[in-house]
Amino acid sequence: MTTLSDRYVWAASRTLPEPQRPEFGRELRERIGDSIDSRLERGTPPAEAEWDALAELGDPAQLAAAYVDRPLQLIGPRYFLTWWRLLKMLLTVVLPIATAGVLLGQLISGAPVGQIIGTTVVAALSTAMQMGFWTTLAFALIERAPGGSEPVTTWKPDQLPQAHNDARAGRLGDLIGSLVFLALFAAAIVWQQFGVVFRDGVREPIPVLDPALWSFWIPYFLGLLVLEAIFAVRIYRHGWNRTLAGLNVLLNAAFTVPLLWLFLNGQLLDPALLEAMRWPWGDVGGPATVWVIVCAVVGVAVWDVVDGFVKAARHRGGSALGGC
Repeated sequence: MTTLSDRYVWAASRTLPEPQRPEFGRELRERIGDSIDSRLERGTPPAEAEWDALAELGDPAQLAAAYVDRPLQLIGPRYFLTWWRLLKMLLTVVLPIATAGVLLGQLISGAPVGQIIGTTVVAALSTAMQMGFWTTLAFALIERAPGGSEPVTTWKPDQLPQAHNDARAGRLGDLIGSLVFLALFAAAIVWQQFGVVFRDGVREPIPVLDPALWSFWIPYFLGLLVLEAIFAVRIYRHGWNRTLAGLNVLLNAAFTVPLLWLFLNGQLLDPALLEAMRWPWGDVGGPATVWVIVCAVVGVAVWDVVDGFVKAARHRGGSALGGC
């Protein structure tokens, strides 16, 4: 054999484990020699016969991979579906939870809005990349592990999904919107304790809500938000009906009546905040603003109650934001 054949054998053998190289090299040299001899018998010049024989064998790395039954793809069909299902679960369950944790931490720390958005987006992207990288790496190693010839899981008919429910699927967007809104609302109630306003050019923390409300009313409203979340899940699972529409009235009343009572009696907002805002804004502006706020809150509650009864009458799902 010439240097060209030696180079081919070396290139193929170097990718194999050390104990397998001698035997593989001998077999490959015999195969190359037989191929060259058959071409020489047909009158092909020696240099051309060797070139054609090596070209027919193809890429030496691919030949060696086939010899030891080693996949050349990152993740082959053996583990692809298991990898894909796990990755989807991580991205749809773990990623939102991790992102929400970062967002809540930023809100509680009182970070600026720009920093909150930037940090949350970067954390979400970084977490998604880490999940994708380490999950893929793990399956790539499993693919190449000795004895890894069987799939991680075997598919069974029990894994077949339930028949698609179009009505329930249509309510999924409403459920997600409701839960996101309620989570942000609850986070804002907690975060406002550390909110910042400006007074006489001095930056100092002033809560939006009266701190005295933490003794009962703020936990009460947070508890209502939890009930609203449960209510939203119930609507997603079963759709609107007259019973749920009636329950929606009670949730709206339980939220709106105490809220307006506290507001009109001056017990809702922190007095220091009102002082910093120089409330009331004149003899005319103050009362007018109060009634605009009252009408807006009542209008939202009434609209939600009517919306619930309309959707119950039409027997289809819809929004479950309740009085929030």
